[in-house]
Amino acid sequence: MKVIPLKSDLIVLGAGPAGISAALAAAETGALVTLIDENHDGGGQVYRPSPSTFRKSADSSPELVVGDEFRRALEGSAVQRHFKHVVWNVAPGFRVDATGPQGTTAWCAPALVVATGTSERVIPFPGWTTPGVIGLGAATILLKSQRMLPGRSTVVAGCGPLLAAVAVGILKAGGEVRAIIDLRLKPEWLRRMPALTSNPKLLGRGAQWIMAIRRSGIPIYFRHGIRRIEQNADGLNVTYGPVDKHGVPRSGLTHQIEAECVAVGHGLIPSTEVTRILRAQHHYDRLAGGWIAVTSQDCETSIFGLFVTGDAAGIAGADAAARHGRLAGLAAAHRIGHLDTQSFEKQASRLRSLHRKAKYFGAAMGSLMALRPGQVAAIEANTIVCRCEDVTRQEIDTALDEGATNVNQIKAWTRCGMGPCQGRSCGDVVGELVGLRLHNRELAGYFTGRLPLRPVRLNDLTGQYDYSAIPIPKAAPL
Repeated sequence: MKVIPLKSDLIVLGAGPAGISAALAAAETGALVTLIDENHDGGGQVYRPSPSTFRKSADSSPELVVGDEFRRALEGSAVQRHFKHVVWNVAPGFRVDATGPQGTTAWCAPALVVATGTSERVIPFPGWTTPGVIGLGAATILLKSQRMLPGRSTVVAGCGPLLAAVAVGILKAGGEVRAIIDLRLKPEWLRRMPALTSNPKLLGRGAQWIMAIRRSGIPIYFRHGIRRIEQNADGLNVTYGPVDKHGVPRSGLTHQIEAECVAVGHGLIPSTEVTRILRAQHHYDRLAGGWIAVTSQDCETSIFGLFVTGDAAGIAGADAAARHGRLAGLAAAHRIGHLDTQSFEKQASRLRSLHRKAKYFGAAMGSLMALRPGQVAAIEANTIVCRCEDVTRQEIDTALDEGATNVNQIKAWTRCGMGPCQGRSCGDVVGELVGLRLHNRELAGYFTGRLPLRPVRLNDLTGQYDYSAIPIPKAAPL
């Protein structure tokens, strides 16, 4: 089915704080802006709303208030909004193809802003694919969007600020948190205090979370990690124990706790599928979340007209993303001639300064979620690393023993990263395993971008047609 693309001045992928801010800023210059997101409304992960069919809650969280402000600004703008659309193709030029409620749609524009956020990292351990084990990000979606507890009783584990956010969200929803298992020590949080004081509002919110956790009496096990999870008649049996500063399990006593659910996460990974498909230059920054596109100070990549903003350009948090998004939107409008250089520089200078200040706080939080090489090195041989294709650590090590020297060879030899998620769940860990063997993480590389970006049904792409109407050519003469 041939789809004729709709023309636009600028396409923005992702309607989180960065994407909305970029779209609004560009639209203010008179540019025709198309905003695309697979969710039912704007807000992204942090400011995610409940479905419109849900009864409005009387308890409005700070995130919901800010999210509503973003959504109202978007509704009052000239931005063309396309929600519930799954982008499956992005081509140079730029052409974007998506499937939505009305079928397949395509757009083309001279500039593209990628504000696709992040995906969640979980370092594999025995039992991490067991039903009832979910990511911290998935838990926040259930709590914020669906107002649903991940389980009647939950163990919250991993590292970073999402531990406290999820635990408090469960408490507010009436659930039970059996324990918080944190890979970090208290002093590691305290050492970030100078950066945290740069945003008193967010620091105060974090302090409220800690007080709520203390009042509830939830046990917190610092510098501990999950060793394994097993199913039992009542739910899940969680074995955990102490780890060293690199995340490597230490010898000694292990402990067990039972719960209906385990919410676990080891940080966030910038979403680079689009920039990898378009072959932009990337570099590896462990503190920023891993591989990110190389950009100018105004968010433009090595490809003319392609911009990356928000956490997709490096983990820095929602506040920084909003400022970064506005900068990207204005830069894109300037690139396509909708904003003169003098006006752009006047606004961009202020936005760069605001972004640096906001990023100071967000980057400090992001550093608490940085990947630990020791934790990856300690993955057991029979543990599944690629859950889509059931590829184990042992199979990856065997490929390395046989001469594989980068992640794409591992992919070709083991099928690791060839499943529906296209390596979003395992790519970071596979790269670290290869990097450990090569003693160089950058040499390990990253999975080459492949289409489709998201799984799509074939009949969504082909449309409806009558097989009898397909012309059949005559057989060639012998």
